[in-house]
Amino acid sequence: MDNRKLGNAGEDLACRYLEKNGYKILERNKHYSRFCEIDIIAQYKNKVIFVEVKTRKTNAYGTPMEAITHTKYENIKKGVQYYLAEHKIKDYRIDVVGITLKPEIKIEHLKNVSLA
Repeated sequence: MDNRKLGNAGEDLACRYLEKNGYKILERNKHYSRFCEIDIIAQYKNKVIFVEVKTRKTNAYGTPMEAITHTKYENIKKGVQYYLAEHKIKDYRIDVVGITLKPEIKIEHLKNVSLA
């Protein structure tokens, strides 16, 4: 499975997980530049949730959460700011969903993430 297929499979799993937990998926793969893509934009109650999804086959080279660098987070924040301005949204948060596929599927959901 190449990286794009792995990423798409992870995003599909993340969408199903979020929907099961009461989230409504609004958009997927929203691009603002070649550096900035928001994987999932969802709504939970009256709040817009921007979700970064990281998928790994195994944790042999680190967990999915460890793959979110400060630079990646800054790029996500830029995309969020563009989206907020376009849609005039005030109530939002940034979440991260980490998915490991083997030895069994594990989904970790961190809410209201901030990297200082």
